[in-house]
Amino acid sequence: MKVYDFVGAPNPKKLRVYLAEKGITIPCQQVNIVTGENRNAEFLKKNPLGGLPVLELDDGSHLTESLAIIEYLEDLHPTPPMIGTTPLERARVRELERICELGVLSSVAQIFQNTHPFMAGRFKQSPDAADNGRTRLANTLKVLDATIGGSRKFVAGSRPTIADCTLLAGLEFAEFAQVPLDPAFKNVTRWYAGFKERPSAQA
Repeated sequence: MKVYDFVGAPNPKKLRVYLAEKGITIPCQQVNIVTGENRNAEFLKKNPLGGLPVLELDDGSHLTESLAIIEYLEDLHPTPPMIGTTPLERARVRELERICELGVLSSVAQIFQNTHPFMAGRFKQSPDAADNGRTRLANTLKVLDATIGGSRKFVAGSRPTIADCTLLAGLEFAEFAQVPLDPAFKNVTRWYAGFKERPSAQA
């Protein structure tokens, strides 16, 4: 297997954190999205949508969505469990991962696309869309702050899960996009500072 990756993009970061937490080593090849390498004909054969990461399987086929890649690898390597061990626990972990993905990472992406000069030539930027993203981000962080509470070490409970991988990637992307984490979300802020100290956060 091989992972097509780009350091600096949030979805590849999510996968790298997951792999580090699991102790899984897969060869990686960098694909530069800044220079448009992900839009050349050769890469588009691997993922017609041009997104990263991509997992190339031993038979030459490809998985092109980060969550699908993670769940495939989880089935191959169930220990340590990163998506829970019981039906309800797995549902709760997936629920929180989706909240982190759609409410944090995607909201930051919406803000970034509509405010950052790098995106000006790629998207028709809209201040209203950016404001909508900020509102959704704040609403989601409020929910996550209550969920994590004052003592929970990880997003979904007592051990790291894919929800942590996604939230870390989303908040690091927010830093890059110049969307600071409001310190009023004290529990998310505490979680973020703590998780960044884990070796996997440096992946």
